[in-house]
Parts: sequence; C-alpha cells; structure tokens
Amino acid sequence: MQHSDVIVIGAGPIGIEMAVALKGAGISYRHFEAAAIGATIAWYAPQTHFFSSPERIAIAGVPLQTQDQSKATREEYLLYLRNVVLQFGLEIATYEPVTRVTPREGGGFAVTTVRRGRQHHWSADRVVLAIGDMHQPRRLGIAGEDLPHVSHYLGEPHRYFGRRVLVVGGKNSAVEAVIRLQRVGASPILSYRGEDLDPERIKFWLMPDIRALIRDRRVPFLPSTVPSEILPDRVRLASTTGGDEQTVAADDVLLMTGYTQDPTLFEQAGIVLEGPGKKPRHDEATMETNVPGLFVAGTGAAGTQLAGVKAFIETSHVHVDRILATITGQPTADLATPTYELPES
Repeated sequence: MQHSDVIVIGAGPIGIEMAVALKGAGISYRHFEAAAIGATIAWYAPQTHFFSSPERIAIAGVPLQTQDQSKATREEYLLYLRNVVLQFGLEIATYEPVTRVTPREGGGFAVTTVRRGRQHHWSADRVVLAIGDMHQPRRLGIAGEDLPHVSHYLGEPHRYFGRRVLVVGGKNSAVEAVIRLQRVGASPILSYRGEDLDPERIKFWLMPDIRALIRDRRVPFLPSTVPSEILPDRVRLASTTGGDEQTVAADDVLLMTGYTQDPTLFEQAGIVLEGPGKKPRHDEATMETNVPGLFVAGTGAAGTQLAGVKAFIETSHVHVDRILATITGQPTADLATPTYELPES
C-alpha cells in the first residue's frame, strides 16, 4: 500500500488548485478523478458561457484569457484547465474513481480506487474531498423517465433540429436550453411548476430573450405544470394549481430539474451530514470535517444546494488556502469567504 501525505479526490477547478498548492509547498500527494478533469463542466452544452467573469474562475494564479474578452465558454475553460495541469506538471489519475475512504485507527486513511476493473489501495495522513455537488440528476420519479428520448442534459443542440422538445424546469438550464433549441430550429415547449419565471434565479442576459420568445408565441409556456407521465410521443402534464391535466406532443423531453450530490464517500468516512441538502459538517476556518484529517473543498462543501446557489468556483478558492494553512500549521483567521450569489443552474 503506497503512502502519501495527502490524497486529493476530484479534479475540478478547486481540486486542481489544491494540487498546485500542495505541490508548491513540497507536500507529497496523490490525486484521483473518476472521469476526465473538469468532468462536470465537460457535460455542459457546447459554447455554454459561465456566469462568473474570467478573473473570478481563474485558479492557481494563472490568468484566464478568452477570445473575445467576455465570459469564458465551456470549451475555453476546459482548455484553460488542461493548460494549468500541463503548466504545473500535475499528475492526476483520471478515470480512477475512489470507491472508499476509511479512517484508520491511530490516524490517517485507507483509500480504495478502481482502475481497469481492479481495486487499488492507498494510504494517506490526510484526505481532501473536492468532489463537487452535481453528480446525478434530480429525478422526478415518474413513469417514462428512463425512456431513450428523455434526458437531463442538453448536450449538442443540433441533434434536436426539426423536433418537438418539451423542456421541464424554470431556471438557468431550462431557459438556456429553450433559447438555444429555438435558435437551432427545434420547436421547444417550456413546462414549469411555478406561476412565472423568477428573474432572481436566471442569468440576467437570458431573461430578455426568453420573455420575447414567450411574448411572441414562438415558444409555448406552460406555467404551473409538472410531468406526471412520459410516453414515447407525448407527455402528460398535471396542474400544480388544481387545473385539468393536459397532454403535449413531444419527440424529445429534457428534464432540466437540477442535480444532486452523491454523499456516499462522506457517509462511508463518517462525516456528519446536515440538513436536507446533506451538507458535510466542517469547520469553516479550516475546512476540516468532524473526521480529523479529512477536509472538504469546493462546492462539495455545500452538499446539494437546495435554497439557491451560494457556493461555486469563485467562492471556493479560499478553501485551498485554509486547507494548506491547516496542514502547514499557519494561521487561517484572515481567510474570509467572498460573498456572492448566482442564479441556480
């Protein structure tokens, strides 16, 4: 069993930034990622723009430049992450998911990974969980949700050209999907459980576009509705206000209803999870959980964000500083968390 001072789990932006900090401090570490680096960002639809400005999502002191000096696209940010990894010579074991983190008697941790179907075992004095908070779609639990024409991700808009697409949801992901589908030549319909779209929960540059599409009747809007059953060529919608059920013809269905965190590693390691979002208990000053030596970093520290997105890349840079300061015995009192709030995805 090979030993390191630290094992970092997750190679999103904050996991990568943590690795840069550890390497710069001369601390031995291993770094594991279940998929490719930046995996959550990789499943964004092509050319999706970040809400945050480039300087706020830049990591490890490396400036983020964009082609047109505007907010970074999915593609630009993935390129940026790859370049940061190359620039610092980081070694990341991608496509090697961690399946178990076990505290050991007397201190330290045993970590199990799977690579090419075989288990591998590692040990470390400390573990940093930078696993993010959007691992799986928030399911509706209705009949037909697993049919092949149903998805929780937009993906490439071109494949919906000429098709009727029911989009379910009323926040960023749903609204952006509707706008892009309409522009690519699809026929989207928007179903939302609320009575109206909330501008506080939608990127400000999307609101004029979606309002115009609905106003001009280029996109049918079905407020106060929720899917009750998905069939191969149509969807049954129930009313949230006691109205009649209606049926909508659809070739494809996009359930843009949000995403949840997988808390399995937290639970296995003995981290206390708090509230309906299962936020891992931790000391905000150090990012250390109730399990000594086990830290959380990035949006994973927030659990599943149910009441508005308040933790994201730009508020998580300080986690790296706090963890490194704790490991090296430096003071952390002056490391305050930036306070911003973005619309939900």
